[in-house]
Amino acid sequence: MSRQFVRLRAICAVRFVRIAAACHSCPMWQTVELPLWLFVLIVLFAAVTFASHFLFPSVRWFFRRRLERAVARLNERLSVPIEPFKLARRHDMIQRILYDPEVTEAIVEHARNEHVREDVAFEKARRYAREIVPSFSAFAYFGFGIRVARWLATQLYEVRTGVDNMERIKSIPEGSTVIFVMNHRSNMDYVLVTYLAARASALSYAVGEWARVWPLSRLIKSMGAYFIRRKSRGALYRKVLAKYVELATMGGVTQAIFPEGGLSLDGNLARPKLGLLAYVVDAYQKCGRDVAFVPVAIAYDRVLEDRVLVAAHTAGNRRFRARMSVVAGFILRKLWLRITGRFLRFGGAGVVFGAPTYLSSFGERPDPEELAEHLMQRISTEMPLMGVTYVARTLLDAEGAISQAGLKQGLEAAIEASPRLIERPDMDRVIQHMEQRGLIIAQKQGWAANPAENDLLQFYANAASHAASAKS
Repeated sequence: MSRQFVRLRAICAVRFVRIAAACHSCPMWQTVELPLWLFVLIVLFAAVTFASHFLFPSVRWFFRRRLERAVARLNERLSVPIEPFKLARRHDMIQRILYDPEVTEAIVEHARNEHVREDVAFEKARRYAREIVPSFSAFAYFGFGIRVARWLATQLYEVRTGVDNMERIKSIPEGSTVIFVMNHRSNMDYVLVTYLAARASALSYAVGEWARVWPLSRLIKSMGAYFIRRKSRGALYRKVLAKYVELATMGGVTQAIFPEGGLSLDGNLARPKLGLLAYVVDAYQKCGRDVAFVPVAIAYDRVLEDRVLVAAHTAGNRRFRARMSVVAGFILRKLWLRITGRFLRFGGAGVVFGAPTYLSSFGERPDPEELAEHLMQRISTEMPLMGVTYVARTLLDAEGAISQAGLKQGLEAAIEASPRLIERPDMDRVIQHMEQRGLIIAQKQGWAANPAENDLLQFYANAASHAASAKS
């Protein structure tokens, strides 16, 4: 038995040597020479493949777990917690929109009407979805965005808030979708409301085409904002946008929208547009989740874009002619005033949160037009009276000059009639601010409106009509 085993082992050894010799003579075992750059490229591709298949998933899982724990701690101090929908992966949300039955039907309809293949229409819908859906980052919003908003707002303005701002948000029942509805006076509106609502929740803004410029677009998307093509009338685009707003509303995402659809050119509240509000109403009818609309009234002693807006209103169009040279000159002048110690902040900025309006109070089938009119009326009712607004209205209506003491007394009486702000405006600072801008001129009897600035004074005076109408 042992001899057979020895013989078998010897036969195996011989065969192994023959196989090794044959493999050594095979071309596969011969040395191959490669250029160094090609070798480096192969190693690089191998490293990327290894990282994408083995390393990156583990790293993503690690940071995802840390993010979830951080958001859980953050939700403990927010009045309106961040919903899981807002933290979903952007790719997953895009896929969810594209394969929704209503969007699929819109894609087929678009292909039939435009005489294109369905895969072409599908890719168009994908581009729309990628353009609209944000990529929210809690770190970018609370670690960077809130701090920048707070610094910028307090550097430029004396921020004044409503008496019950936070209490009104805290009164909203848990489980309701919160939507801030505000008038649009300046691009600073985004900054102010983001700063003041930081203790409530992370806001998802609807922003226009101006924010689609790279790299600003990446930053804005990371802050949770979603883009809207204001002038798009395509049925496919509207369906994709409607589906995103619908899913966000059903998912409880805290949103912020401007019903006017653009900046006010004359200082008055504009007629509301129904697009986004109609999408919210559709979502409510499908899921039954109540929506709490928080009216937000915003007013300024100085709107940064005031002369640009007045010029567009005078021209009768919405073409804003703000050249970079003008913007740069404005910034340099303000830096020089700060260096010489003569810089004045742009006066006050008042932000008042009104009591919530619940969509369920409009019945099972709310009328979007009725809802929009109601919300704009609520914004008008909460509009704070600013010092520049009062002075502009008073001097334009006066037949002659008015003393500074007379302006102070009149402002105090107006504020007492509608106490919407915690901090009252300082009339001495208001007069100094308006004199520096050349809006008013000094006379023996007091102060009078500068006739050369009537259009700009009227722009600010128009905001007083909101307070007057609300009082009546």
